[in-house]
Amino acid sequence: MSESLSENSVALTELKELVISHFAKDVIETAFRYGELTIVVKRDAITRILTFLRDDAGCMFKQLIDICGVDYPERNERFDVVYHLLSMKHNLRVRIKVRTDEETPVPTVVPVFSAANWFEREAWDMYGIFFADHPDPRRMLTDYGFEGHPLRKDFPLSGYVEVRYDDEQKRVVYEPVKLVQDFRNFDFESPWEGIQRVLPGDEKAEGNA
Repeated sequence: MSESLSENSVALTELKELVISHFAKDVIETAFRYGELTIVVKRDAITRILTFLRDDAGCMFKQLIDICGVDYPERNERFDVVYHLLSMKHNLRVRIKVRTDEETPVPTVVPVFSAANWFEREAWDMYGIFFADHPDPRRMLTDYGFEGHPLRKDFPLSGYVEVRYDDEQKRVVYEPVKLVQDFRNFDFESPWEGIQRVLPGDEKAEGNA
C-alpha cells in the first residue's frame, strides 16, 4: 500500500509497529492518510487496543477526540466506527476503525474513555450502530418515537414523519410526511433555481442571426 508520510512519519511508523507487535492477529490493515495513522482492527479487539493506546508509555493517547460512524451501504459490514485519539504527551493523533453491520453490536469503550458515552449514543441515534453494554443506550438527538436513523444513506431526505403544532388541538402532533409536489418542472427563470445551458431569451438572438 502506498503511504504518504507526514512530518511525524518516524513517530507514526514506530506507533504502527508497536501496535502490530502487540495485536498482530487483531490488526486488519494500516495506512497513513492526511498526516495521521489509520489502523483498522477487529471489532472484538477494540476495547483492548484502546486501553493499550491509552496506558502504554509509548502511546499515552489519553484523550478521545471523537467517535463517529460512516455508512457504506454496498458492503456487508456497512458501517465503519471511527475513533480519533490524541496523545498530548507525544503530540500525535491516531485513527482507529472497526467495521460492523446493522445487527452486530460493537463493544462499548465507555469504561476506557468516559467521553465515549455521548459519542456512542450519537452513533446509535444517527446510524443505528449499537454498542454492547453501553450504560445508557438512549437516543440523543432525535425525538421520542423517531423512526429510523437519519445519517444512513438510505434514509429519505424528507424523513418519515413531520412534527407540527396543531392550533386546534393545542399540542404538537406527528403526521406522515406529505409532499405537496412529488415532482417539479423548473423553468429556471428564477436566479434561485439555477440556469439552463440556453438562457431564456437566447433563442431570439439565434433567430435574428
